Amino acid sequence: MSETPDPEVVELASKVFDLARTGDAAALAAYVDAGVPANLTNDRGDTLVMLAAYHGHAAAVAALLERGADADRANDRGQTPLAGAVFKGEDAVVRALLAGGANPESGTPSALDTARVFGKTELLELFTTR
Repeated sequence: MSETPDPEVVELASKVFDLARTGDAAALAAYVDAGVPANLTNDRGDTLVMLAAYHGHAAAVAALLERGADADRANDRGQTPLAGAVFKGEDAVVRALLAGGANPESGTPSALDTARVFGKTELLELFTTR
């Protein structure tokens, strides 16, 4: 038996996911500080960090990582925030994720593999010299 989710909880979760997509670092930090899980995931396994990273919001990524979010948590398709940032060409997000402990070899494809496929030599150098 599955319970019907509380509409208020669903509304709050939707709002927090939207904050990650739009990059409102201060509001995200406040919600996580108030008890929203830093590793909250949507129905596809995307975390708040994944959404902020994919949409190019380095400050939001950093705020979430500072509050315990997992930099390497893959979504249901095996994709990590770092690989998504490499794919999207979000260098500031890549650096924020690396500073937060992201592993370029995590995920499928990994950020390392993604950088190779797209010929991002500067990122390949960054990944191999860290």
